[in-house]
Amino acid sequence: MEFLQQNLIWVALAAISGAWLLADIIRQKRDSSLLAPVEATLLINREDAVIIDVRAQGEYDQGHLPNARHLSLEELERRSSELDKFRSRPLLICCASGARSAQAITTLKKAGFEKLYNLRGGIAEWEKAGYPTTRKRK
Repeated sequence: MEFLQQNLIWVALAAISGAWLLADIIRQKRDSSLLAPVEATLLINREDAVIIDVRAQGEYDQGHLPNARHLSLEELERRSSELDKFRSRPLLICCASGARSAQAITTLKKAGFEKLYNLRGGIAEWEKAGYPTTRKRK
């Protein structure tokens, strides 16, 4: 008890950060469009998902998911009609960390796409999980 009284600020900080982490975990669980690499692999294999990489050309050239199509975030709104032939299939959107792909999903929702998924943690998380990348162009 004495420890808690003497370290009240640290205890409060620990409680606040714990609550923040818990809220983030709950938010991620509710967002079914965020997929871990293993879930993304299942979506690709079971539902024939199309992989769209929205990173810059140089990033894409350094390595991307196998069979990923490149359509940078900057060009996405202008070129989204190129994806019309895939409207009935799930689209797995990926970038370096998951931030640009979240923006891309917003853009594609406005364009009428419905089956949209974000690779949680992006290419970084994919590689960390030990999944392959390639430099071959689709």
